[in-house]
Amino acid sequence: MSAHVLKISGLKIAYGGIQAVKGIDLEVNQGELVTLIGANGAGKTTTLKAITGTLPDCKVEGHIDYLGEPIKGQTSFALVKKNLAMVPEGRGVFTRMSILENLMMGAYTRNDKAGINADIEKWYGVFPRLKERSAQMAGTLSGGEQQMLAMARALMSHPSLLLLDEPSMGLSPIMVEKIFDVVRTVSAEGVTILLVEQNAKLALQAANRGYVMESGLITMTGAATDMLDDPKVKAAYLGE
Repeated sequence: MSAHVLKISGLKIAYGGIQAVKGIDLEVNQGELVTLIGANGAGKTTTLKAITGTLPDCKVEGHIDYLGEPIKGQTSFALVKKNLAMVPEGRGVFTRMSILENLMMGAYTRNDKAGINADIEKWYGVFPRLKERSAQMAGTLSGGEQQMLAMARALMSHPSLLLLDEPSMGLSPIMVEKIFDVVRTVSAEGVTILLVEQNAKLALQAANRGYVMESGLITMTGAATDMLDDPKVKAAYLGE
């Protein structure tokens, strides 16, 4: 776990006169599950959008390296071809396409037809509800089903880095447990993950390491198990 898959240094992001991210350093190593926690408005989603090239017009300073290559300013579709995938906040499924068509879109950079079909069956096995509804339009699914689909679609690309933005948001407790079961399973398979999540306890329980972000700054980092026991983290984010 020594090779950096993602290395961010001195990242600053400003929208007009508003400094959303104020010079952060963050890294994710090969095979790690790293979580970024913090309150609404801390700058977590803005950071993910900077990585994926999906920010609106704004000023971005600093360095973002992915697999040893600078990627700041690259387009999102170019990054997908480099096996960087993101499950956005709000899922972002193609609502007027079927479940199967959404999964096929996740594999559009691939041309190994047999492998694609095998992966579709794999994720149908993980999410049986998707298989039952494979011809159903994605826009008619529940929030939890859309989250399953968004995750499966991203994983169809065989990402070297998977970014997850608030995967538990708006879901029932049972569905949240299901989603985190899958996050842990995918991590155990060796997929490198950066997880942004407001449910700090579940995120830290799943992660190897964690970062706390407050008002555009990283205020704490360490092993996830240590952060779970940290009094400041408990008081601010774990409700203890």
